Amino acid sequence: MRAGIKQVAKLAEVSTATVSHVINNTRFVSLETKEKVFRAMEQLDFRPNAVAQSLRSQRSNTIGLIVPMLPSDTSNFFFMTIAQGIQKTLKRHGYHMLLSNNSTEELEEEIEQIKLFNAKQIDGLIIASIAEDVGHLNEIVGRKYPVVFIDRQPDGYKGDYILSDGFGATLQALRLLLDKGHKRVGFLTGSLGITTSMERLEGYKKALEERGIPFDPALVRETNASFENGHQAVQELLETPDMTALFVANNVLTMGAMSYLQERRIRIPQDLAVIGYDDYDWTKITTPPLTVIRQPSFELGERAAEVMLRRIEEGFDKDEEPQAYRLPAELVVRDSC
Repeated sequence: MRAGIKQVAKLAEVSTATVSHVINNTRFVSLETKEKVFRAMEQLDFRPNAVAQSLRSQRSNTIGLIVPMLPSDTSNFFFMTIAQGIQKTLKRHGYHMLLSNNSTEELEEEIEQIKLFNAKQIDGLIIASIAEDVGHLNEIVGRKYPVVFIDRQPDGYKGDYILSDGFGATLQALRLLLDKGHKRVGFLTGSLGITTSMERLEGYKKALEERGIPFDPALVRETNASFENGHQAVQELLETPDMTALFVANNVLTMGAMSYLQERRIRIPQDLAVIGYDDYDWTKITTPPLTVIRQPSFELGERAAEVMLRRIEEGFDKDEEPQAYRLPAELVVRDSC
C-alpha cells in the first residue's frame, strides 16, 4: 500500500497540517522541519499528488526557475531579464513559471528550493546553479523531468544548456584593444570555475596568442564579484608595470573598477583604455561612455524556455544526449578604448 500524508507526518514527527504546508508552501515552516518532512517523503517514496491531486497523470504546466541574485549585485538585471524572456515564452504556450531566488548563494538553499519545486510537481527546471559540479541533481531530480541550465555548462549531470558566447565576445574585445597598440592588457574576472568566467579567460588568452604576446599572470586578477572587490582589484592591477588597457569580465566588477578610476581621475582612454561587461544604462553616462559587451539576456531566456518546451512536448527522452546552445554577444564600441 502506498504511503499517505499521515504516514509522512508520523515518520517526521509533525502534524499532517505541517506536511500539507510544506508540500503546498502555504505557511512558513522552519528549514529544520522542512528537511524532516522531505526525508520522510523520500524514505516512504511519497508523492504529494497521490493524496492531493491523484497520481501524476497530467502535466502541471509549471516550470521552476532558480537563479542566484544578491541584493547589491547588478547581475540582478541580467537574471531578471532572462526570467522575463522565459516567462513570456512559457505564457505563450500555456505554461506558468515559478521563480525562486538563491540570494544566499549556498548549495543547501538551492537543494531546498528544488525539493519545494518537486513537491509542486513541476514539469521541468531551468536553473543557473551556484555549484560548479551539479551532481547533487542526480539524487534530488534524477530523470523525473528535463533540466535546462542557463549561463552554465553543467558538470556531473546531463542537461541542455544555453550560454552567451563569452569566448567569442572577449576575443573580439581584446582584438580591438590589441589593434589599438595595447600589449599589456589587464584582465579582471569573477571567480573562475563557472563556465562563463572560464570561457572569457580563454578568449583573453587566445587573443594574446594570436598576436604572439606571452600570457602574464601578473595582469590577471580573480576575485569574488562585488563592487568593493572591483574597486580594490583595479587599484592592484594599476601597480602592474606598463599596463595600458583593462578588460573587466564581470558586470558588478566593472562598476567597482570604473568607480575607482573616476575617483582617481584617471583619464580614459588616454591613461587607460577600458572595456567592461554588460550594457546597462549607467555605462552610457560614464566619462567617457564605456565600451562594453552586451549579452542577449532576454533571448537567452526565450531560448531556454523553447528548449524546455521542446523536451516536454516531444516527450522527455532520458537517454537523449543534452544539447548546447550559444547565442552571440555584441561588442558595443563607445569612447573608452
